[in-house]
Amino acid sequence: MPTERRVAIWRSAMLPGSETFIRGQGDALTRWTPTYVGATRIDSALSRPDDVIAFPDGRGFLRLRLTGTSPRLRETLSGVRPDLVHAHFAGDGWLVSHSARQLDVPLVVTVHGHDVTRQPASPGAKGVRYRRNLRTVFQRAALVVAVSEVIRERAVAWGADPAKVRVHHTGVPVPPAVPMVPKRWDVVFVGRFVAKKGIDDLLTALASIDSPRPRALFIGDGELMPAMRARAEQLRVDATFVGSRPPDAVHRHLAESRILACPSKTAPDGDTEGLPTTLLEAGALGLPVVATRHSGIPEAVVDGATGLLTPEADPAALAGSLTRLLGDAELRHRLGAQARRHVTAHFDLVEQTRRLERLYDEASTDARLTSRR
Repeated sequence: MPTERRVAIWRSAMLPGSETFIRGQGDALTRWTPTYVGATRIDSALSRPDDVIAFPDGRGFLRLRLTGTSPRLRETLSGVRPDLVHAHFAGDGWLVSHSARQLDVPLVVTVHGHDVTRQPASPGAKGVRYRRNLRTVFQRAALVVAVSEVIRERAVAWGADPAKVRVHHTGVPVPPAVPMVPKRWDVVFVGRFVAKKGIDDLLTALASIDSPRPRALFIGDGELMPAMRARAEQLRVDATFVGSRPPDAVHRHLAESRILACPSKTAPDGDTEGLPTTLLEAGALGLPVVATRHSGIPEAVVDGATGLLTPEADPAALAGSLTRLLGDAELRHRLGAQARRHVTAHFDLVEQTRRLERLYDEASTDARLTSRR
């Protein structure tokens, strides 16, 4: 097998600013050379001029979305000459699966969360169509990668062959040392402002702590941003909202904080997390976490050892854990140090990417053997 091979990393919208995990994982490849391919370009901090865009003017993309077929996408993908296509999210996997099959290129699909929780459970014709497409992409994929054990179980429940589904935790860079910077924030939240992130529970928890009132920083954007700003004002929470930030700024804000809060929960529409990368980024910086026992979070946070876990949708329990950590600097230091060791041992980007490349090797080899039969 050649020591270096080409992988087309596919995301139909290339690339939302919240999806640093896609860029970070692809950039860390060593034996496989990545080319980022998208249907359309997103104006964000993660967009790059050398991303290959199949529909720069948008024309033809509707046909792809409706039928899953597109001569232009096939030609674009052919021009990249990949040995493998890696699609992120099941819906995007379906969009590229027909073109990959036409080119006889094996397909790896990573499922992250809503693509195997909320979306398959959609009612009516939309749900029927999504479930049909989901079964198709599971059948066409040489390998399905799940970001946590819980997400693997959901993929299998929706029809993925258990033998094809592997759990692979997306890694994060681990800096050689913890940055020594002044702490400006007591609690930091990083994520999209959507229901499953539990921001409403965090604000309720923060409002109940008043001796002293914690200084909270909220990083991210989304549909619930106006409502959460209004809620923070109503509850008189000491909250600063800075919107989306590039990765280097997020890391700086994490280092300036005492605790990361990750109050995720199952949304009313069934949407759940996979395994929030921010938990790992915080741990790599020696930051303790207060989070919920939700989806893959307990795979990243060891309760009482690297952080504190509370039940979902329980602001009182969340407030109790935040109060405990804010009032005990020694405990924060101990949990943060153990979190850094845990992330280094199990979620280091370099080692996790080596494992991903072995999965690429496996998918590519299995596809070649199947084609010879």
